[in-house]
Amino acid sequence: MRPDKVVDLRSDTVTKPSPAMREAMARAEVGDDVYAEDPTVNRLQEMVAAMLGKEAALFVPSGVMSNQIAIKCHTQPGEEIIVEDHSHIFLYETGATPVISSVQLHTLKGVGGVLSAEQVRAAIRSSDYHLPRTALVCLENTHNKAGGTIYPLEVAKEVSGLCHERGVALHLDGARLWNATVASGTSLQELAAPFDTVTVCFSKGLGAPVGSALVGTRVLIERARKYRKLLGGGMRQAGIIAAGAIYALQQNINRLHEDHKNASLFADRIASIPGFNIEPKSVQTNIVVVDVSQTGKSADEIITYLQPRGVLLTDMGSTAIRGVTHLDVSSEQVLEAANIMVKSLSGDWGNG
Repeated sequence: MRPDKVVDLRSDTVTKPSPAMREAMARAEVGDDVYAEDPTVNRLQEMVAAMLGKEAALFVPSGVMSNQIAIKCHTQPGEEIIVEDHSHIFLYETGATPVISSVQLHTLKGVGGVLSAEQVRAAIRSSDYHLPRTALVCLENTHNKAGGTIYPLEVAKEVSGLCHERGVALHLDGARLWNATVASGTSLQELAAPFDTVTVCFSKGLGAPVGSALVGTRVLIERARKYRKLLGGGMRQAGIIAAGAIYALQQNINRLHEDHKNASLFADRIASIPGFNIEPKSVQTNIVVVDVSQTGKSADEIITYLQPRGVLLTDMGSTAIRGVTHLDVSSEQVLEAANIMVKSLSGDWGNG
């Protein structure tokens, strides 16, 4: 039986464009972007490049495509890239990297999603004939599976200096970089500066219906445009969706602190549930990940139990659940979801 009200905390990708965003999309001036003639797409790309302090940007359908294009641009078949072992690129991109770029992934175990310069230094391959060349290091900010944690800028700078000293490129999966800049007070340009390329997404916390961007040098972005076409990402009158992204950049970044506050409220309330291992003060942005291993139930069992009660969450493996706050859930709804969880999951539950 479906409840009358559902609070959807599965992801910040479930947001729907507001009436004002839809109006902006409906009024968008368009052209053929495969010919680079869509004025709205061109405007978006110029905006994003300027915001991140890079020479150029490329609008693409998804964050996965943006990351994979970056990897393709930075590597040659038979080389290796270093990633954190819980990174989005490693876990959630359908094994795309070896399929598209014919490179292998060297995973390192981070702390809260963070790799230190010392770890990266030890992992970069020597020039030994038998070894693959380390061509690229990929970091993630904010880090999804670690619970929306912010990558420390000083650590990123240390990794960047090391990589460039060793002739290795550095890419940032910055799908939620907007959250990092708002929560940390550090500018987007500062957060992006250590990296050769950066991916940013418009369809997560910013509420646009679709789209991401890759930023870097003009030379690299021209190469990326060709790979976008190769992967089927060349779009025609894409200004309609680019207008939604422009609206999101102009209207929805400054309000992200509301999502961060709601995530903290949510974490603080559900921390009282027996067997829920979450430290509310560890929540940095809009993602709350809870270790539920001590409940005696799997993550899937808990998620399934809560669905008919009106709370939608996702799993982060068999022993962790995730809730994500976003612009389509108010503080009242977040607290309502938390209260439902406390009431439903306290005591002898899930046996009926």
